[in-house]
Amino acid sequence: MVSEESPLLATTAHELIYDRFAPDQKRWILFLVSLAGFLPTFVSSTFVPSIPQIAKDLDSTHADVSLTVSLSILATAVGALVWAAYSSFYGRRSIYLWGMPFLCAGSCGVALSTSLQSLLFWRFVQTFGCAGGVSLGAGVIGDIYKLEERGTAGGVFFGATLLGLAIAPFIGGAASQYWSWRNLHYSIGAWGLLEMLLLYISFPETGHPGTLGIDKLNHRRWIHLTWVNPVSSLWLLRSPNLFAAMFASSLVLISDFVLLVPMAYTVGFRYGITNEAIIGACFLPNGLGNFLGAPFTGRLSDIVVRTWLEKRKGVWYPEDRLRATWVGGMCLVPLSMVASGLLTTYVGGSIGLALNLLCLFTNGVGVNFVLNPIGSYNVDVVHSRSVEVIAACSASRALIVSAATTLIIPSIEHLGVAWTNTIAAVLAVIGQGIVFLTIRYGDRMRASVDVGFSTMENN
Repeated sequence: MVSEESPLLATTAHELIYDRFAPDQKRWILFLVSLAGFLPTFVSSTFVPSIPQIAKDLDSTHADVSLTVSLSILATAVGALVWAAYSSFYGRRSIYLWGMPFLCAGSCGVALSTSLQSLLFWRFVQTFGCAGGVSLGAGVIGDIYKLEERGTAGGVFFGATLLGLAIAPFIGGAASQYWSWRNLHYSIGAWGLLEMLLLYISFPETGHPGTLGIDKLNHRRWIHLTWVNPVSSLWLLRSPNLFAAMFASSLVLISDFVLLVPMAYTVGFRYGITNEAIIGACFLPNGLGNFLGAPFTGRLSDIVVRTWLEKRKGVWYPEDRLRATWVGGMCLVPLSMVASGLLTTYVGGSIGLALNLLCLFTNGVGVNFVLNPIGSYNVDVVHSRSVEVIAACSASRALIVSAATTLIIPSIEHLGVAWTNTIAAVLAVIGQGIVFLTIRYGDRMRASVDVGFSTMENN
């Protein structure tokens, strides 16, 4: 178990594992996994603006087609857990290559759907196929980057995933307005095929030698099938540290959805925007904030780790990385939420719209200040099961955020935009309070429930 007395070793045999890949190859691997991590959020977010057109084509209702959104969240949670569990046995490369065919087949199935039932089925398959992108990518980063480099690489990766959340509605809205939702999903299928070819040609296995389940078998068949419990990774969240980090990041991430989900009813209605493509374009500042903020926050968390290692004379305290969350969790996220709510309520015209877009950008940067260090922290403390812990946190966070999302529109209708945004800001501050307690009592929390925490020697 990790303790405050964990020694810093300058050169160990374990550190040589991170020199298996040259810097250029690491950057290429990071590009590939960032592309794969971009897919889940892109696939889920491009669908929402197309719902009216899909409902019309399938002779269904808006509410019935909207069931695919909830089904997609379920598929994302299930897929993340399944792919993560099997990647610990078969390796990252194999699971990437297994998931992409599901995405390709599901995308073509969605495009060919002529009934609500077939749409629901193929939408589940499509989302399930790409659901491992986030957890697998975070695990790959933990495989190839050292402790003090991990935050920077994670910043690039998480920025790519959150960028998909922001630009996808614009692309989905533009496709719905000027092209065809069916062609959009054919394009996603083609993208998945290209990604699979790139992975097959140039993506190596990054799991540490001898750590995969299949490496430990005495006798292996040419095709070796085994059962791995996909929900076993959820048991990691019995750790107070991991549960607190997951819950705190969920409370902060809710702010993103409070701003983005009701965009047409808040910013769109207030400033007279009815064109779906233009409403989708209003999501772009948030994505730009994610994209620009992610590398900075990742590097900042690495600097914080190195600074506190020096202060502690080489003693590693894992929760030090969480200190990088303060600016985002206490300032950028809550202030941008409150400001956006007040601007939407009281400030009209182009000035109000411009300031609202600035709030969206600030929120994107702020959310990254929290999610990025927490994601890297999870990989740090359970390095040997990094993919599984990211999957468990992502699945749990998806369920929490999806439940909160159902309350956003009713809250705006009953309380108004300003109060709804204020509530989201308070939740973000509460999340940062949980992070503070984790930093303050992290060693005691880890001592209470040991889930196989990493030490400096095996990190």
